[in-house]
Amino acid sequence: MKNLFLTLALILCAGSLFAQTEIEQDSTIIMTNEAENMAIQEAVEAAEEKEKIALAEQIEQAEKEAEAAEKAEKKADKAEQKADKARRKAEKKEKKLKDLKDDIADKKEDILKSERKINKMTEDMAEDKIKGKLSPNDIEKINGKIEKEKLRILKDKEKLRKLERKI
Repeated sequence: MKNLFLTLALILCAGSLFAQTEIEQDSTIIMTNEAENMAIQEAVEAAEEKEKIALAEQIEQAEKEAEAAEKAEKKADKAEQKADKARRKAEKKEKKLKDLKDDIADKKEDILKSERKINKMTEDMAEDKIKGKLSPNDIEKINGKIEKEKLRILKDKEKLRKLERKI
């Protein structure tokens, strides 16, 4: 019996040693597999990190391009506004010059009209004097009107000179 127990104990010990050796081999395989898995996982994470960095760089590059395009668009808008402002200024200057020329032509016409009016009054007065239709009072009134027209002509000529200086 003792032998039996001893044999059994030996078998059990040998079995446990054998099992322990198998467990150690299995654990070594598991550790090797875990190490491989960790290495693979690290490689995947590194690849993902590289991909994230590349994507971030692409996004940054796209943002820079969008910013550059926006700046170019703003420059184009400013240039367009400047051109539009210059065009409006030129049109305004052209209109002002045209109006000035029209005013000069109007003043010349006013002067001619006043001169014709003076000539007509002078001729009518001379005819009426010859016919004896005018009293000295009427002659004074007509001469007063002629003097007013002459003053108007002088004022118009002065205005005309000022207008011509503006050109």
